[in-house]
Amino acid sequence: MISVSGKKWIEKKIDKNSIEKIKQDFNFSEILSKLIILRNFDHNEISSIEHPFIVVNEFKKNKDFIEASLLLEKSINKKDLICIFGDYDVDGSTATSLLAKFFDYIKHPYFFYIPDRERDGYGPSISVFKRLILKKPKLIIMVDCGSTSNQSIAYLNTKKIKSIIIDHHEINKPFPKTNVLINPKKNINDLSKDYYCATTLTYFFLEIMIKKIKSSFHLSNYLVYVLLALVCDVMPLRKINRYIALNIIKNFRIKDNIVFKTLYELCDKKKNLTVEDLGFLIGPIINSGGRLSSSQIAADLLISENLHIVKKKSLELIKLNKIRKEIENKILNEINFDKLEKANKDVIVYYSPKIKEGLIGIIASRLKDYFNKPSIVITTSQNKLKGSARSTINYNIGNIIRKLIDKKLIESGGGHNLAAGFSMKKDKLKDLENFILEDFAKKNRNLNLDYTYDAEVSPTAINKNLIDEINRIGPFGYGNPTPTFLIKNLKVIEAKTINDKHINAMLKPRVGKFIKSICFNSLNTQLGKHLLSYKKNIHVVAQIHENYWNNNKYLQLNIKDLFIELN
Repeated sequence: MISVSGKKWIEKKIDKNSIEKIKQDFNFSEILSKLIILRNFDHNEISSIEHPFIVVNEFKKNKDFIEASLLLEKSINKKDLICIFGDYDVDGSTATSLLAKFFDYIKHPYFFYIPDRERDGYGPSISVFKRLILKKPKLIIMVDCGSTSNQSIAYLNTKKIKSIIIDHHEINKPFPKTNVLINPKKNINDLSKDYYCATTLTYFFLEIMIKKIKSSFHLSNYLVYVLLALVCDVMPLRKINRYIALNIIKNFRIKDNIVFKTLYELCDKKKNLTVEDLGFLIGPIINSGGRLSSSQIAADLLISENLHIVKKKSLELIKLNKIRKEIENKILNEINFDKLEKANKDVIVYYSPKIKEGLIGIIASRLKDYFNKPSIVITTSQNKLKGSARSTINYNIGNIIRKLIDKKLIESGGGHNLAAGFSMKKDKLKDLENFILEDFAKKNRNLNLDYTYDAEVSPTAINKNLIDEINRIGPFGYGNPTPTFLIKNLKVIEAKTINDKHINAMLKPRVGKFIKSICFNSLNTQLGKHLLSYKKNIHVVAQIHENYWNNNKYLQLNIKDLFIELN
């Protein structure tokens, strides 16, 4: 079927015998069994649907973790001054805050530094280290950065300053000559290497450290920081990450955490924590400091236990996030989406010298979501070009960074499979675009461009029982997407625009109750135009959500596309 958006949709193929086996072995419903097969859940993941699954530290016997704990133990015993150096995104801030809270608890001397995005650039540089070592640290722990900082680490070595790197970004040999390098991607045969963000690695490292020095620090109180980083860094919500998410959603109480309690109160949120809240409410607020102001604000907030400071920093970030939204909307309104669509390139490369450097990542994300293509947004910053990329599952953008550096198309950069950042000279811009397009074409020659949905469901089947069954394999996110369904024979009874971006529609099936729906960012698209004006039967591809409003729950379709009946 070809939709009004020009997409070809097909139902995902599945072996019916496999569904029957899951139904019989576990006494699951048809729809739940089908979703389990489609997601290729392993035995532990299936077991976790009905039984609690303990979050196990898989690094207890890991050589790098053991060596890092021995090095840190020596520094603690000698009361050496320690510097924590974190990246300026959520993962860097949360990893920094875990270390800081631990050092605060054991009363160990430390300071932290989050680089300024525009002044310092990405990651640890020699120029930044020259400033930091004036404070005379004996050990620098880098989190969410450092894996490609060979020259900077070499500089520290000349100054006899020890270092530990805890990172998850793409890495290539030769590795930086740090004292200890914790990065699962060092081992290309490690199938779980893409599941860990820097905060997860820092959490498990601290768990080992706490046991080693017999501290009573309650690290588990901050497991929510790990989930926040996982969601914001778009890590797969599968296996260990899903177990962490299940643990937090079941056990975390907002009132027990001063930061979350304050943010929820200031945002007038009264319901329990959800993965969606972390990705669409808390995460953007935490990130806003690094995008528009000081990168240190988020870490200050996450580290503090002082209510006055927490409230002050929260208000500051909420205000910045509001400004960020306004600027973002203005930038998006200036982008000629029709022109980009007509160009029909496999990768979107968009250059605008007017975009603030802190916002290029979020604009790249919006373009990626809109076109469902890898997207790179580039701006001018301090006589250089700065770029940020957001990719799709079929193109590892982090891997391409090293190739771009080797070919001298960019000067520096780093990233992982779905996101990357870099700096370059302006005269290389066209060469960069050509190389990326050629590389993508080579790697995706046999790419299937069909769009898929999980199953067809009747409008009368959309009820509380169905959403409860669907949610048994949640929480949903990258790697475990919200199930998508085809729902036929609906009519749009009423439709209206919201915030000049979204469309709310009331749908009526041939039999049964009205169904509320929303279609995000659809105004002025073919999809939006049909929702607002088409009066005959439609079929929709949609996700089914349970929403909360004024303490009431109701089901709502999140429309992804629609088809019209052709006579």
